[in-house]
Amino acid sequence: MSDLEVSARLARAGFGRRRAGTGTAGRRLPAVGEATAGLVLLFLVASALLPQLVAPVDPLAISPLEAFRPPSAAHPFGTDESGRDIFSRVVHGTGPSLLLGISATLIGLVGGIVLGTAAGMLGRVVDFGVNRLLEVLFAFPGLLLALFFIVIFGPGIVTATIAVGVSTAPGYARIIRGQLLTVRRSAYVEAATVLGRSRWRVLVRHILPNTLAPLFVLGTLGVGQAIVWAASLSYLGLGAVPPAAEWGAMLAAGRTYISTAWWLTFFPGLFIVLTATATTVLGRRLQQRVREQG
Repeated sequence: MSDLEVSARLARAGFGRRRAGTGTAGRRLPAVGEATAGLVLLFLVASALLPQLVAPVDPLAISPLEAFRPPSAAHPFGTDESGRDIFSRVVHGTGPSLLLGISATLIGLVGGIVLGTAAGMLGRVVDFGVNRLLEVLFAFPGLLLALFFIVIFGPGIVTATIAVGVSTAPGYARIIRGQLLTVRRSAYVEAATVLGRSRWRVLVRHILPNTLAPLFVLGTLGVGQAIVWAASLSYLGLGAVPPAAEWGAMLAAGRTYISTAWWLTFFPGLFIVLTATATTVLGRRLQQRVREQG
């Protein structure tokens, strides 16, 4: 019996079934992860829209006698140095943190659309200039670029939001430019050009709708990154500042007591990680569906 025949019999005897089982488990695990991410996002949305319902305690109410209480039934996430309830502060901080991340992502997407469209539609000279600008911006890490922006325009939550958006714009611009150049070479765009349609009409009616379709997926993936960067800026004192109920500001306020009151930084940090992970999982799933449909 040849080696090929032995391999074939082994595959029929059991190896194929093991692979099938592995494939089923492989499909089940992502499904569980997506369901978990969906539940996390559902809780975050509820916390952002109805914080008083999820956590009725005033996040700014001070109770010195309750300071530094560890997690308990009365205070699930413990209390801070002023006796404020950490659970209530984390829940009430969901809205500002999500709003900051979504706003920064929208700013980055708009900037990316402008730069990417200019590079792809306004000729070689503009394309060359935009590409050189993007290369210069890519030379700086995104967070460092945001810090540079804040140094020029000053700290603050609005400035931090714009800074994060500006730092993410180059990545979106390069993706949009590549997508736009691909769509420009498609048959329906060439047909519209042959029929005498103007460049801007072709751009608005045919190129942009097919170029901007993946942006929702890109934006979903970018929200988590924007939230992490915005929290990092707040942690450095360049965004929201204590006693604001914002996750990065809570991390900044709790770092002084990290050795004695670990819950002050653990729970805000946990929510930052959960939010970034859940939005990334959702974005990856949407990206996979777009590819399957394409």
